[in-house]
Amino acid sequence: MEFRLLGTVSVDTFTGPLPLGPAKRRSLLAALLLSANTPVSIARLTDSLWDDTPPLHARSVIQGHVSRLRALLVGADAEAYGVELVTLGDAYVLRLPETLLDAQRFEELLTLARGQRSPADAVLMFKEALSLWQGPALSGAFAGRPLQAAAHSLEESRLATVEQMARAYAALGEHNRAAAVLRAEAVAHPMRESLAAALMTALYRAGRQSEALDWFHRTRRLLADELGIDPGHELADAYALILRGDPGPDAGRESGRNAPDGQGTAARGPARPSGGHGGGHDASGNAAARADLPTGTATAEPPGPPGDRGDAPGPALHRPLPVPSLAGEPHPTDLLPRAPRGFQGRSAELAALTRAAAGEAPVCLVTGPAGVGKTALALQWAHRNAAAFPDGRLFADLRGFSDTGEPALIEVLREFLLALGVAPRRVPESAAAAAALFRSLTDRRRLLVVLDNARHSATVRPLLPGGTDCVTLVTSRHRLEGLIASDAARPVPLDVLEPPDGTALLAGVLGEDRVLAEPVAARRLAELCGGLPLALRVTAARLAGRPNWTLAGLADELADERSRLTYLDVDDTGVSAALRLTVQQLPRDAVHQLARLGHHPGSHFDPYTAAALAGTDPVVATAALERLAAAHLVTEAAPGRWVLHDLVRLYARGLEPEGGPEALTGVLDHYIATALAAADTAEPGGEPCFVLPEDYHRPVAVRDFVDRATAMHWLAAERDDLALAADAARTAGLHDRAWRIILLQWPQVVWRVRDNWSPLLELALDSARAQDDAYAESRVLNLLGWVLTEEGRAAEAIALLERSPALARQAGDRLGEATALINLAVVQAEQGELDTALEDCGRAVGLAREEQDAHTEMLALQHLARMQLTANRPHEALASVRTALDLGPEHEEIARRVLLLTTSGEARLSLGEENEGILLLDRAAGEAERAGYDEGAVRALQALLRVTAEPEYRKRYEEAVRRLTDDG
Repeated sequence: MEFRLLGTVSVDTFTGPLPLGPAKRRSLLAALLLSANTPVSIARLTDSLWDDTPPLHARSVIQGHVSRLRALLVGADAEAYGVELVTLGDAYVLRLPETLLDAQRFEELLTLARGQRSPADAVLMFKEALSLWQGPALSGAFAGRPLQAAAHSLEESRLATVEQMARAYAALGEHNRAAAVLRAEAVAHPMRESLAAALMTALYRAGRQSEALDWFHRTRRLLADELGIDPGHELADAYALILRGDPGPDAGRESGRNAPDGQGTAARGPARPSGGHGGGHDASGNAAARADLPTGTATAEPPGPPGDRGDAPGPALHRPLPVPSLAGEPHPTDLLPRAPRGFQGRSAELAALTRAAAGEAPVCLVTGPAGVGKTALALQWAHRNAAAFPDGRLFADLRGFSDTGEPALIEVLREFLLALGVAPRRVPESAAAAAALFRSLTDRRRLLVVLDNARHSATVRPLLPGGTDCVTLVTSRHRLEGLIASDAARPVPLDVLEPPDGTALLAGVLGEDRVLAEPVAARRLAELCGGLPLALRVTAARLAGRPNWTLAGLADELADERSRLTYLDVDDTGVSAALRLTVQQLPRDAVHQLARLGHHPGSHFDPYTAAALAGTDPVVATAALERLAAAHLVTEAAPGRWVLHDLVRLYARGLEPEGGPEALTGVLDHYIATALAAADTAEPGGEPCFVLPEDYHRPVAVRDFVDRATAMHWLAAERDDLALAADAARTAGLHDRAWRIILLQWPQVVWRVRDNWSPLLELALDSARAQDDAYAESRVLNLLGWVLTEEGRAAEAIALLERSPALARQAGDRLGEATALINLAVVQAEQGELDTALEDCGRAVGLAREEQDAHTEMLALQHLARMQLTANRPHEALASVRTALDLGPEHEEIARRVLLLTTSGEARLSLGEENEGILLLDRAAGEAERAGYDEGAVRALQALLRVTAEPEYRKRYEEAVRRLTDDG
């Protein structure tokens, strides 16, 4: 058995490929394989299967695909190969030996090839790796955004491999072979400058100089015509090498040969021209020298500090002479700390910094939460781009989030001026004068100024250099929007690391052997650390000092939320210390809000939820959330929808541990109030589905739903968090809240009845029984029994529903008894007990009329009419439908109205009134389709197709069925 991603997504077996079916099932398989042996959440699978807003029944579609995929694997004896598709909570994990996955074998072969001392051996392994490709990655799958990104990443890796294989050929002196493998890819990717430059070099070294020059001019014209840019560094360097007749460096020692992305010189920073020379940018936004300058215009530049990937400096342009310092001689300086060790990933952010640094006097702003690696990114970029700043690199830690407090501005300026060669006695005493001198001295220099850990925009402004060729790089835990407004600072937000980069960071500290010995545990550690580099480094440090510890053992320790933060602190460094320094800068109301968010049982929150947790109102909560977002302690994932990093949540929970019970009760009552409002808007006219708890506290403000669509959308969007809230209520012993929160989702249950509601309703039943509450138990049994009936589990439904009427009578709940009788009658009718069903449903109509509840009476009449039609009593069925429709306005409860119209149409057909029947059924189907009630549409169209072969009805029926099944 073999799983393929490098080409068409497929599963190959001895008997041939498995019939995977539609593109979305291949997409689901691809998403699971890209995170093999790691749980993939329903949310991430949804992003992979739909580009835009997913349908309300997305979860059901995914479950259907998983079920079919699991059946295919079981049928292919996947277990014998160690392959298993399992469910873990709200996620799925495809467990398999990684040797069965072509993408993993590709990476392993690349690692082996790069480690070969012999270029000939490396070529063989590169060839074997590339032979695994059978077309564009992830072909045949629906290209949702996550899969598009993964396919792009895989293709980049393939192209980099081709470039590395060409370098290995060059090391063997086989330049024609190098040119051959590069030409095919250069034709397919005509604007990938690294390919063009490598091809030019290979052609030139093969004695084909005219072809090499021709390829350069073709590429230059294409860049100018398509992008309006000049060639970048690599093309310019290759062109200059050919014009000079320079044999170039030894082929086996080309710059960037060890870079895994195969882009040796691409990591260099901007080389903006000064003086009168022209310049341009390459396709990635890097400033570049003009490649068509006469030979000799560019001069060799001494190498700066090496980057972490073996980057080599290229030729520099003529630049103005450095402004003499007040001491009399140019004094280039370098105050940068050493480059970070074990730096991993961040290629997108490094590229974003390069683009941000390409303007005039740019201010680049790296922002992100504590411990996310802002300083490491800034230093990595600064060291990689040393050659771009020949006049020096300055660095200051502004200590904006430190216990020791911020340094005085004059102290920072004094250090900068001294570094620039100003004599100590010539440094002004006032900060304003020192800042003016600093701007004057840097006016015609090419300097990099790194200002680390800035807290306020006002602290940064006096430290900005004066030259248009200077670049300022600022890092901060705050967004510093003032600096963006006043100085056009270009933000580069920094998020947590993805699991592969987190695992690579661990390997950089622990060694690859230790991580490769436990790859699943290493990935689990990266996830438990939340992708936070600081947490990962602390974890690695703890393991490095304990060689006998296993990664799996520490992962088990970290899995316990009660002690996770303790394990992520070592000496005076750790996640708690970093977060404490951020939190201590916040006002009291923001700290209180953060502390209460730590007790939130759900995965996200809006201002109403935040207000309920903190005991405030949504306006105050919104202001606090904005403060927390500015400090990167919460993230606004979508407008009005906020999330909290797992480690921040654990830290926040410890700020006010005693406030946990109050916060939980507040948010549970918020959910009850909001869900009641949603249910009342979605299905107006019915009785409340329960009485409120005795100690219920209504929130200060409750969300208002303007129409049914917004109410149903809220119920669908909050389904997972409502389940988490109910579970938290059960754990806390608040069973009276738990069953209510679950039961309040009944409009969504009715609308999407086959969406796997029974497990949640069984939890509600447990809570009702834990209170020995007959009222609650009866109410839950009614809904659960109906769901089981719709799922085809009639025997289980009857066993539950037969108990419900008596429980309702015991609780004095006459409307609950009527509902129980209706649901019981439905199952009885399906089991052939039609007389008993008609009797029970008639009793339900009577109870509802006695209680003067039109909503329940209408429900009873709807089912009574269906049973009368089944009993071949169409006249009685029509009478019941007419009575039901007379009870409420036409717009009430579209699902019920559709079902009544369908029953009426079928009754007319039974009476031989075909035209009237078809009109009624067509009307029912149309209303269902317009409302998105696909099950109602299927039912009405199915009845139509029994009496007419109209192609339009067949088409509409198939479309409605398809919306309910695989293609979602």
